[in-house]
Amino acid sequence: MALAIFSFLQVTSAADAKNITVDEAAKLLKTDTNVVVLDVRTPREFEAGHIKGATNINFNDKEFARRVAALDKNKTYIVHCAAGGRSAKACEQIKTMDFKNMLHMNQGFNAWKEAGKPVEK
Repeated sequence: MALAIFSFLQVTSAADAKNITVDEAAKLLKTDTNVVVLDVRTPREFEAGHIKGATNINFNDKEFARRVAALDKNKTYIVHCAAGGRSAKACEQIKTMDFKNMLHMNQGFNAWKEAGKPVEK
């Protein structure tokens, strides 16, 4: 099982973000303390429910790029929004900032909730 988790962490370059499923994200969050969930939804969406420990940086905020650039580039980030659209655009911006490991939970937070994964308010 550990090999499967490790294999999806290997991206072709620091500029790429690999799509991962909700189940893969949940497994990774249980096994790796160096993982940060980056929730790019609005603060209102975040307050209504989010993944425990997630960092919220609103993709639509004019300070998005500056706030993301201030994050630790050596950590692994799971980027998500509600359904995958905003987070895909966020990954496009983030990939130019030399982050080492960026993963895209492309099914989004809605799929996380539908799968019965834990939600914090």
